Amino acid sequence: RALNELSGIELWDEEDGFYYDVLHLPGGATHRLKVRSIVGLIPLLAVETLEPQIIERLPNFKRRMTWFIDHRPEFRPHLDATRRSADGERHLLSLVPRQRLRRVLARMLDEDEFLSSCGVRALSAYHRDHPYLFAGDGITERVAYEPGESTTGLFGGNSNWRGPVWMPLNFLLIEALQRLDWYYGYTFQVEFPTRSDRLASLGEVAQELSRRLVRIFLRRPGGQRPVHGGIEKWRTDPHWRDLVLFYEYFHGDTGAGIGASHQTGWTGLVAKLLQQSGE
Repeated sequence: RALNELSGIELWDEEDGFYYDVLHLPGGATHRLKVRSIVGLIPLLAVETLEPQIIERLPNFKRRMTWFIDHRPEFRPHLDATRRSADGERHLLSLVPRQRLRRVLARMLDEDEFLSSCGVRALSAYHRDHPYLFAGDGITERVAYEPGESTTGLFGGNSNWRGPVWMPLNFLLIEALQRLDWYYGYTFQVEFPTRSDRLASLGEVAQELSRRLVRIFLRRPGGQRPVHGGIEKWRTDPHWRDLVLFYEYFHGDTGAGIGASHQTGWTGLVAKLLQQSGE
């Protein structure tokens, strides 16, 4: 419930079609922080499909779920649990209703915002030319699009969530799109990329996002892998060119690896994407 309303102010912004953080001040005032960051995409991750055979095996759960849907109408706009007769009793549980899903995805799949050639950025490129400014207690804070190395000392200066592509959040977004596609199929299509006039199902969007992430590591016709940036040694030296490192995160515009180079824990998720894509 806090996702949609906190102290009288929703995290959802109807004008922008996006979820924003809300700052709750000690005196009770609230302020919506209109930074278009990957935080506003995280509500997409709270999604699951319930198959009819699973529901039938859990009668107590089915009874409580039915009661909740029937008796808590105030949650219906924010909890999509729609029965589809064509699939028996398959349900979709999602914090983002269909009409909001379309608007959030329009932001996420916009190449001028979140979508890059190497995945989904952690901060919209909109803030490259439109930094977010917040003034309080005589201090003005600024959030701008920074696709590469951090320009501040936050988190030791070697971690940046203001523009680069992070594998774990991209992986979770892809899984969420796959779940949504399992429910909607071709009844729900979006422009991909936004304003391209090309329609794609959410499954097709998930596939293409996977390919973009995988291509970070694949050798291009000139011999260079995006993960290695423009370093010539990685492209031509026979002792180095086949070594692939699993960087912490990746440049939001070029895909070059940044940060720690041993992040097999989460960047290794690319292996799962390779398996799914068949590349």
